[in-house]
Amino acid sequence: MKRNLSSLVTYFFLAVFAAGFLYPFLWMLSGSFKPDFDVMKLSLLSSHFTLGNYALVFSRIPIVRAFFNSLIVAMAVTGSVVVFGGIVGYSLAKIKWKGSRYLTVFLLFTMTLPFQLTLIPLYTMVVKFGLTDNLLGLILPNMMTALSIIMFRQFFVSIPDSLIEAARMDGCSELKLIFKVVMPLSKPAVMTVAIITFLTSWNDVLWPLIVIRNQNLMTLPQLITVFVLGGEAESHLGAELAASTMLAVPILLLYMFFQRYFIQSFISSGVKG
Repeated sequence: MKRNLSSLVTYFFLAVFAAGFLYPFLWMLSGSFKPDFDVMKLSLLSSHFTLGNYALVFSRIPIVRAFFNSLIVAMAVTGSVVVFGGIVGYSLAKIKWKGSRYLTVFLLFTMTLPFQLTLIPLYTMVVKFGLTDNLLGLILPNMMTALSIIMFRQFFVSIPDSLIEAARMDGCSELKLIFKVVMPLSKPAVMTVAIITFLTSWNDVLWPLIVIRNQNLMTLPQLITVFVLGGEAESHLGAELAASTMLAVPILLLYMFFQRYFIQSFISSGVKG
């Protein structure tokens, strides 16, 4: 009896915390279908259902084009980070060479540095290469990250060396070994790196605001920021919520589909030497 009561209390508090966490998202979603005079009510339901907020967003800004711009940038960055991060992570975990441990420590150190510290030098390089107002200016500087290298390195350490040596004895080259043997065995790590990278790239606002000025080349978060703060929304809270909903929904769907890989990676990888 005490056990059932304890479980009931636990589930009750979990339900309360879940409701508190979900309410702001549900309020944003419901508010996007309400007229402005009805948005500020705490109730999620309204008798004044409208699609006018979404119509206003589509009429004011090229949001569909911005969606595809974000998709192109996020997918290109994610693919390159997985490929290059996997190669470097493998070299640190499975290839014995002088300095690998020092490079690992250096990469960990770079993760403590704020992005703003490298912002001006990076922007100067982008300008010199003529990549402003170009999606390549958003892709190239982010094609490899220290986080992806460290995560791959930590996961690859757990793969038995005997398996690697057996593949080498069969005549497998190092690159083929990475993509044919190691990567398929590391799906949780691959999916985790991909999800984190995609989320980071998709939600990035500061760097696109600096590099891109042409509205037709803006990413979705950048365009919505300009829409809300630049005055095009004209203080229509419902339209602002509609634009925010269109930004959040793809990310929520992505996480729902791949969350098991995300959780599994953190459980299985840990911190290995």
